[in-house]
Amino acid sequence: MTGIDKVLTSGTFSLDGGTWEVDNNVWLVGDDSEVLVIDAAHDANAILRAVGDRDLVGIVCTHAHDDHINAALQLSQAADAPIHLHPADDELWRRVYPNNEYRPLSDGQRFAVAGTELTVVHTPGHAPGAVCLHAPELRTLFSGDTLFQGGPGATGRSFSDFPTIIDSITAKIFTLPAETEVRTGHGDSTTVGAEAPHRQEWIDRGH
Repeated sequence: MTGIDKVLTSGTFSLDGGTWEVDNNVWLVGDDSEVLVIDAAHDANAILRAVGDRDLVGIVCTHAHDDHINAALQLSQAADAPIHLHPADDELWRRVYPNNEYRPLSDGQRFAVAGTELTVVHTPGHAPGAVCLHAPELRTLFSGDTLFQGGPGATGRSFSDFPTIIDSITAKIFTLPAETEVRTGHGDSTTVGAEAPHRQEWIDRGH
């Protein structure tokens, strides 16, 4: 039976000359034999402990802000697992890993793990290559930093755009069933139904 686990890791996020302390949600989707990791943040050893003796079929990066990828290479090398990232975030990736490659993600691409399919949903705005992963059988959307409890991901820094993230959320997330659980890159989970009524409030406040 496919399950979802979370590892909470802590470290820093740096962009535009600033650095902030952050806690990240690392999501694992799998069963007793294989698992997929979504966002390898800060602590590869903690993620490896959660993977255990299971086959790590891949590491999917929801975007390439450094706090979401800074453990990806170590995890990939330790578990012999590929890293996947949308190529629109290549410039951000190169800031952390100038000489290391990843496998390019595309909108609609599917990952199979433990009898469940996850579909890549390209949701630019927080970053150009931001993606979510939709697992309809699990009634779950892994939203990265595109949507949180209480609003969209931040767009006040380089490589981000507020109207774009609103368009992404409206067209790609709020069209999902209301009961879809939104498992976020930071903080508490929410649901599509809990967030959708607040769209106009976010537009009015402009962030």
